[in-house]
Amino acid sequence: MRPARRVLLIAVILALILAAAIALRRPPLAVESARVDRGPLLVSVDAEGKTRVRERYVVSAPVSGLLQRIALVEGDRVARGAQVAQIDPLAHTSAVAEAAAQLREWQAQRSGVATLRVKPESQEQARLRVESAIVAAARARAQSAGARAAFDQARRDAARYQRLAAEGAVARRELEQAQLRERTAAEEQAAALLQTRIADSELAIARAASAELRTKNRDPDYLEHVYDARIAAVQAQLDNLRAEAARTAVRAPASGVVLRLLTKSAQYVSAGTPLLELGDPRQLEVVIDVLSQDAAQIAPGDAMAIDAGAAGATLTARVRVVKPSAFTKTSALGVEEQRVNVIGDFDHADAGLGDGYRVEAKIVVWQRRAALRVPVGALFRCGERWCVYAVERARARRRTVTIGRRNDEFAEVRGGLHDGERVILHPADRVGEGARVDAREPAVTPEAR
Repeated sequence: MRPARRVLLIAVILALILAAAIALRRPPLAVESARVDRGPLLVSVDAEGKTRVRERYVVSAPVSGLLQRIALVEGDRVARGAQVAQIDPLAHTSAVAEAAAQLREWQAQRSGVATLRVKPESQEQARLRVESAIVAAARARAQSAGARAAFDQARRDAARYQRLAAEGAVARRELEQAQLRERTAAEEQAAALLQTRIADSELAIARAASAELRTKNRDPDYLEHVYDARIAAVQAQLDNLRAEAARTAVRAPASGVVLRLLTKSAQYVSAGTPLLELGDPRQLEVVIDVLSQDAAQIAPGDAMAIDAGAAGATLTARVRVVKPSAFTKTSALGVEEQRVNVIGDFDHADAGLGDGYRVEAKIVVWQRRAALRVPVGALFRCGERWCVYAVERARARRRTVTIGRRNDEFAEVRGGLHDGERVILHPADRVGEGARVDAREPAVTPEAR
């Protein structure tokens, strides 16, 4: 065979082999891809909540009674101190009149106690009688002492005359006179002792009478204390009844708008029955209840984006407080969840919403303007770590990546990828290391949240 023909035959065979190889080769996998880039990345906690008036006043019935029909309607504006309701005061004014009459009665009886006291003239007479009795008793004791001394002297004289008469030194007549003087002195002493006893008795009687007058004068003190206590009790009751009668005119504790009428028709109400709610709808706050694990990421000062749906454009607010305690709430699926209330203040006073409006909130817990980000659809688990398939020269190459913060669309890349690299979105099971891929851009590029 000629060399030229041999070369031609070899070329034909090689061409057939190449064509067969190309025919048998699998086509590249069509995949969606996205580019790793730098852009804004925002992580938020999304939850529902409602608006409420910041300072809400529940006006209640201060006293029990017949409530007259309330003329106000929801939306009416009232000023601080204005009358918003009226409770029939008749029962309270009658109680005031009855207590006042009782007070006057006790005061009159208290004044009558003075008539039971001993007159000052009688007290003075008793005092003078005691003093006179003291003087008389002293005089009687002095006379008794003189009579005793005279008796002692007469007894000594009689004894001396008795000895002299026995010796014949004195006449019988002088002895008899001395003995007569002795007997007379003895009788005078006895009379003086009796007079002393009489004076002491009169002194005791005078003192007893004076003490009785003092006791009798102290007896009304007890009655005065009793009446004073009764008067004080009735006076306190009267003051309370007058205060209750004054509170039958129910007044607004602050300026605001009637948010809700809780009791409108005329009816008997007990003290403490809620009548209406007042508040300023221009001073709103937003209350969002979030899962307790999400609440741990939220801090006062975090930005909030409030969406009220058809009520208007998205509003901005900031977290004021994260409540320190959680509560249990059953979800729509019947699962008990621990939730926490997060309260925020609108950045603008006039939010254009009302009290109790339902809103959806995004609470920004982390954000970065130029974060290296990768779509979360490109991530998949490889053991305990995260991996992606990067596109290199139409081939899929698995990369282990380190990610940081993420939201529903993007994740922050902290290692393993570089700006501008392409990654496969939602890699199927057929995609493997080194697989040929036909990477295409997705129809819609995800936007950073």
